[in-house]
Amino acid sequence: MAVDVLVIGGANTDFLVKGSKLPTVGETVEGDTYYSGPGGKGANQAVAAARLGAKVAFVGRVGADTRGAELVSALAAEGIDVSHVLHDPLGVTGAALVMVEGRGQKQIHTAPGANLLVTVRDVVAAADLFAEAKVVLLQLEVPQAAVETAVRLANAAGARVVLDPAPPRELPDSLLRGVHVIRPNVAEARALTGVEVHDRASAAKAGHQLRERGAKFAVVGAPGGNLLVGPNLERWFAELEIEPVDATGAGDAMAGALAAELAAGHGLEAACEVATAAAAFKTMRLGAQPGLPHRAELEVFRTR
Repeated sequence: MAVDVLVIGGANTDFLVKGSKLPTVGETVEGDTYYSGPGGKGANQAVAAARLGAKVAFVGRVGADTRGAELVSALAAEGIDVSHVLHDPLGVTGAALVMVEGRGQKQIHTAPGANLLVTVRDVVAAADLFAEAKVVLLQLEVPQAAVETAVRLANAAGARVVLDPAPPRELPDSLLRGVHVIRPNVAEARALTGVEVHDRASAAKAGHQLRERGAKFAVVGAPGGNLLVGPNLERWFAELEIEPVDATGAGDAMAGALAAELAAGHGLEAACEVATAAAAFKTMRLGAQPGLPHRAELEVFRTR
């Protein structure tokens, strides 16, 4: 099938417990809700884009185990092309331990497993998908060499690159120069720029620094919203007022929505409006992938 959004990234099983508060070091806290199901930033973002109507393909690795088969089946059930997902006999499917407190804030500890076995060869083997894709959506849950190769192939094919730079780490300017939109949160902006983002002004400082290093646009997360920074452009998108249940996957909802909207031909400012709503919608439901909105329900939410 034709591909609107090509995602290269990680797939995990999420094991989530929600309680009234998060534990401190050495503390055991009793939770009241347990959930397990598909997750991983790459897989979440692929589902987010697919549910908004994009034709999506996913490149990654899972283990040759039951959890890996379940994750791939979940992606396929969303209509996502999984022909380039490898079941690695030497790897264990990634896992994430997620703790969520009463206001929806979370802590996550991951064991990446097979995600770290994604190779440059895996990416190159998907060259046919790069040739078709309008947007290539990336994160940092797979080895950096694979990410750099994906950026190079996307640029050569004329596809836009959207990068969610998570988990946080430093990145070379050579990679950033191939990125159309980078979407860091507070922790990721600090790792990339050294800027402590605590308001709109500091978000602008981080965003302009990322642009100076090569990214064409930056959408910097800050307390209360996101700031879009581009050539002669700064626009603030305030968080929508909702009652949060679980923030897990909210950033993935935003990244997937940005990619889907750009692939559909919409401008970046309009895409940020949709992505802001998608992120807010996700926080109202428990679980990363179960909470991602379909197009129809997101449109109803936006007109509330």
